[in-house]
Amino acid sequence: MVEEEENQDAEEEQAKKQKMDSYRKTAIIVGLLFISATVSYSIGIILLDPILSSSDYLTEAYENEYSMIIGAFFVLIAGVSAAGIGIMIFTILKKYNESLALGYAGARISEGLLFTVNVLFILTLLSLSQEFMKAGAPDDSYYQAFGIILIAAGDWAFILGFGVAFTISALILNYVLYQSKIVPRWISVWGFLGALLLWVYYLLQPLGNAFVGLIQVPLAVQEMVFAVWLIVKGFNLPAMGSKEEQT
Repeated sequence: MVEEEENQDAEEEQAKKQKMDSYRKTAIIVGLLFISATVSYSIGIILLDPILSSSDYLTEAYENEYSMIIGAFFVLIAGVSAAGIGIMIFTILKKYNESLALGYAGARISEGLLFTVNVLFILTLLSLSQEFMKAGAPDDSYYQAFGIILIAAGDWAFILGFGVAFTISALILNYVLYQSKIVPRWISVWGFLGALLLWVYYLLQPLGNAFVGLIQVPLAVQEMVFAVWLIVKGFNLPAMGSKEEQT
């Protein structure tokens, strides 16, 4: 009887260790995905923004074909990484609030899908620029009008993906992190306030000055700190363990 109890205790301890190891791996993957999303998005914007914001964007797109393709590829990576974050961290967040965990996963998957839509508009614009140049400088009103529609549609996909879905997801994530204490609360408070500032950024964006752009910085930095924390430290395992005991 004593031996059976000891074996049962050993099995329970082994199962608990496996869960903790699983949480550690999840933390590393989520951290890497956060870095992937931020770095890929930044590279994509650096390559694409000078072309898409040009007054002669059709010619610029044609002359910078590889920059357009590579930039679109990096935006796609950012979208896939964003969706991956929502999927991977869902199993952690649902232990504390399943409804918000579903909301977070849904928001990040929506963000990824909208980034993908943005990529499709970018590549369609590239095809349009090629047709424009092949036509040999005709009356370009048709091409210009279609190009304006593609850029506007891409901008809306971006705004809905980053300005709405991402911001909502950041608020949800940092609220649950604060409640659960699975990372230090200063990280989640920083992230929550940064997400609120991001809302302010989109409200003030029409002003278009440098100060408005700087409002994005706190959340961007917080995400990288959070990512590094997950990779190096992981989730707070004692907090995770106490939650396992409750359930």
